[in-house]
Amino acid sequence: MLEKAGLAGQAELLARREVSAAELVEHSLEQISRRASLGAFRLVREEAARAEAAEADRRLAAGERLPLLGVPVAIKDDTDLEGETTPFAVPGDHRPRTRDAEHVRRLRAAGAIIVGKTTTCELGMWPFSESPGFGRARNPWDPDRTPGGSSGGSAAAVAAGMVAAAVGSDGAGSIRIPAAWTGLVGIKPQRGRVSGFPHRDAFHGLTVWGPLARSVGDAALLLDVLTGNHPEDVHRLDAPVRSFARAARTDPGRLRIAVSFRTAFGVPGRVDPEIRRAVERIARRLTSLGHKVFPADPDYGLVGLGLVSRGTAGVADWLDSIPEAAPEPRTEVEARLGRVVGRRLLPPARRLDPGLRRRAGRIFQIADVVLTPTTALPPPRVSAFEGAGWHRTQSAAAAACPFAWPWNVLGWPGMSVPAGLDSAGLPIGAQLLGHDSDEATLIALAAQLEIAEGWHERRAPASMGQVV
Repeated sequence: MLEKAGLAGQAELLARREVSAAELVEHSLEQISRRASLGAFRLVREEAARAEAAEADRRLAAGERLPLLGVPVAIKDDTDLEGETTPFAVPGDHRPRTRDAEHVRRLRAAGAIIVGKTTTCELGMWPFSESPGFGRARNPWDPDRTPGGSSGGSAAAVAAGMVAAAVGSDGAGSIRIPAAWTGLVGIKPQRGRVSGFPHRDAFHGLTVWGPLARSVGDAALLLDVLTGNHPEDVHRLDAPVRSFARAARTDPGRLRIAVSFRTAFGVPGRVDPEIRRAVERIARRLTSLGHKVFPADPDYGLVGLGLVSRGTAGVADWLDSIPEAAPEPRTEVEARLGRVVGRRLLPPARRLDPGLRRRAGRIFQIADVVLTPTTALPPPRVSAFEGAGWHRTQSAAAAACPFAWPWNVLGWPGMSVPAGLDSAGLPIGAQLLGHDSDEATLIALAAQLEIAEGWHERRAPASMGQVV
């Protein structure tokens, strides 16, 4: 099966001329059509993808080689794609974009073929990918469950074998949460690693874009392609010393790994017993691999102020930019909070940032990596919060997903890796959290763990045609 080749494997098959870009794209489109009931895609670019595949085959035949030349991938529907709209799940007067987002430009420069834009929730606010105006994504492991959010459509597309990898965005866990709930690897890069332009400072620094894939190597390869800045980005980084794909092939050495189940101040801390056991099992596995693993907690301080101010103000900014926007009531409540409170809190929240980073960063005096659950609870059912108000939805999101968002406020890298299945057969994720700009250590450790765990060989039922 072509999807078993993965992102890097598909690129190699194309380079060796063992498969054509046209064949890969047709295979992807067929899988998307066969599994349409999963709702992974808001938009499928059938004609454009076929035309781009034909051009890729001409370039390959001429001897051109690029990292992803002819490989189909997907992007999230918060991302500008020339000629298409970017509704971000909010009904309104949306006009086709006249240029690609910067990381889409980089995908195209690497030769990737974008087969479509994936389903999300309104303005990426929730850990599910559903909206009244643009449908709902379902989990390939159990179509009655959500794949998570807000990059759930991207996760469902990869987990179901529609594409080998996809791009998501992460403002409070929106890559890592769906990765956990669909059995994938998801990387939230360091703030400034991947450009979000035309958004110069997306959600005031909370949101970054990154990869979802079945294997660490594929996720690292896609991150290499996405990495880079636009001159107008607020947050800019030097180029990595080595590629992330190389990091995935590098022995991490003996690391100090702190295991933490503590949540930030004021956030629910109950963890499902099966998830706790799964993370503890991963900790034992890491010990068996030679690492020093011990319990220790980051000191998060009042990190929640940075989330509330940036998140609510970001929602207000994006909603106010949509002509004739018709959002859900709970989205409008969030935007109202942003207009009245969030924007006023932004300056003091930014002033707190250096102190928050110093406090949380003390954990790295004794540890190289922090291991936590990715989520506290298993995925809820599809439509569990349909029509629910802001308070109920927000409370449920906080209880289910308390571990990911502090790293968005801090701006540091994190990733979710598979940690097994629960008794209902649903995936569980373990989260690896790193210090400033240290994606390479997380990737090297995850790749070592992947060899021991073999999660890249595990397939969701829907990837084998079993869709209810």
